[in-house]
Amino acid sequence: MIEVYIDGASAGDPGPSGAGIFIKGHGGAEQYSIPLGTMSNHEAEFHALLHALKICRKQNYQIVSFRTDSQAVEHAVEKRFAKKEPYRQLLEQSLKLVDEFDLFFIKWIPSKQNKVADELSRKAILKNGE
Repeated sequence: MIEVYIDGASAGDPGPSGAGIFIKGHGGAEQYSIPLGTMSNHEAEFHALLHALKICRKQNYQIVSFRTDSQAVEHAVEKRFAKKEPYRQLLEQSLKLVDEFDLFFIKWIPSKQNKVADELSRKAILKNGE
């Protein structure tokens, strides 16, 4: 099973944002810092989910377990519903990818257990100006 840790961060709300993705499994690890432009922190969290799903599909992973410190993302995926429009569109795109996996799990974790993804998301914020 592949473990995927995701985090979104914004310097301001809205502000420059980034996604951090840490994937481990099959004896290795992958790290991604993806600049996202200007958006809210919650939007960045949903973008982190979507980017991580795309990476996992591209890598042809079939059994994935996602970890996020965003309760909004975890609840939206579990309930397959997001109330606010910008999140709803991102969730719909994400759920299409979720349904392509043989097994998909998502679990909320405390921020202290998501430090690598958090650091990667903060690095991604700095890449917005590059």
